[in-house]
Amino acid sequence: MSTQAPTSGSVQVGGYQLAYDDYGTGEQVVVLVHGLLMRRSMHGPLAAELARHGYRVICLDMLGHGDSDRPADRRLHSIELYGRHVLGALDELGVDRAVIGGTSLGANIALEAAVQAPARVRGLVLDMPVLEDSQTFWAFVIAPLLTLFSAGRPLLRAIGSVARRVPRGAYHLDIILDWLRPDPTPSKHVLLGLVYGRKAPPAPDRRAITAPALVIAHRRDYSHAIADAYDLVGELPNARLIKAKSIVELRATPERLTEEIVGFLSGCWQRGEAVRLRSV
Repeated sequence: MSTQAPTSGSVQVGGYQLAYDDYGTGEQVVVLVHGLLMRRSMHGPLAAELARHGYRVICLDMLGHGDSDRPADRRLHSIELYGRHVLGALDELGVDRAVIGGTSLGANIALEAAVQAPARVRGLVLDMPVLEDSQTFWAFVIAPLLTLFSAGRPLLRAIGSVARRVPRGAYHLDIILDWLRPDPTPSKHVLLGLVYGRKAPPAPDRRAITAPALVIAHRRDYSHAIADAYDLVGELPNARLIKAKSIVELRATPERLTEEIVGFLSGCWQRGEAVRLRSV
């Protein structure tokens, strides 16, 4: 099965434009959400491969990220609001239900969407979720980042100007440069909003999520403590854990994990059909 280039566009949600890439066609929809201060293109290769297996995959830039609007207002950046934005984007795109997945920040947003609208989430792909055990690391990291985005703004703008001159198209290089290309002021407000808001749905809300979930985690990364993944699999009634070999496996050598994801997606729709038939 050949895969066409994605269709790019934007939808208006909450008065702001959110950019997306749309891969493949059909009613079996997967939404993929990027990590903190990243952009939707980080999931491009995975989305193309899932589309090759017959899924429609929507990669979404959250508010303050990528090509979406980037308001410099910390009140507009929170996990809860981002979860509503994912659901609003599905409304605008005419999608009733989807498997929602993401990496790091994106995994937490997927959990938030599942808490807010459980009937609309057919499954969850949660790559490196950031829960309670990772908070100590981020408490040490966020303050220097905020200082860099404030006091170091002239330097970051100069670096961003150089980075934007580098042509896009080298996938792994783009992942790094996408941290440097945007103007630092809106990025600072993204960080401020996430610092002052809750980092993820609390444990009681997570335990109420009944959608099947595939949790991907790895060792030797304090920013995504594997203990969080173990806890999450223990909380979610229909979850299983896959251990990645490293933080870069899904991006550098994705074949093994992609095969697991494809198998999981197939089970999500088979499960959905079984539930629908039992209810008839």
